[in-house]
Amino acid sequence: MERHQTIRAYSAGGVVFRLAPVPGQNNNNARADFQLKREASERTPVEVALVGRSQQGMWTLPKGTPRSGETIEQVAVREVQEETGLEVQLITYIGLISYSFIRDQVRFYKQVRHFLFEAVGGDISLHDHEYDSVAWFPLPEAFRHLTYQNEVNILTQAEEILQRWLARRQKERQT
Repeated sequence: MERHQTIRAYSAGGVVFRLAPVPGQNNNNARADFQLKREASERTPVEVALVGRSQQGMWTLPKGTPRSGETIEQVAVREVQEETGLEVQLITYIGLISYSFIRDQVRFYKQVRHFLFEAVGGDISLHDHEYDSVAWFPLPEAFRHLTYQNEVNILTQAEEILQRWLARRQKERQT
């Protein structure tokens, strides 16, 4: 019986969002501003950045492995920024996924910690070479494009956290 070597691997990444631009938005118009506030309080349109490999038709959340001395949060920020080309601000922890795979007769047990990030700058055209595509998707489309179910589950958790965070932020702005 052949014995496989086992390796435990850790990585971190997350869900990067931005508030979707509202077509025809005119902030100088009080009526439009009221409408925008009403819509924001109902449900703010959100877009999510996904990274992909065109040839395989794969879309995933950005993530990567730690460098020596990095905290898990530092890994997540660095990897998300490198893979998407975006400058991000960490909002909060979302959750953990675990899975295993075999490569070259080595079984890997991998844990990935995911965080919620707001895009605050940068440009998706500035992403690194690890993925050949980075794109913004409206949240409902992001769910449909993700290749792995465990990442769909993370995105579901992120959506719940994000809606609470946006509601809290909206309330703070009104006071």
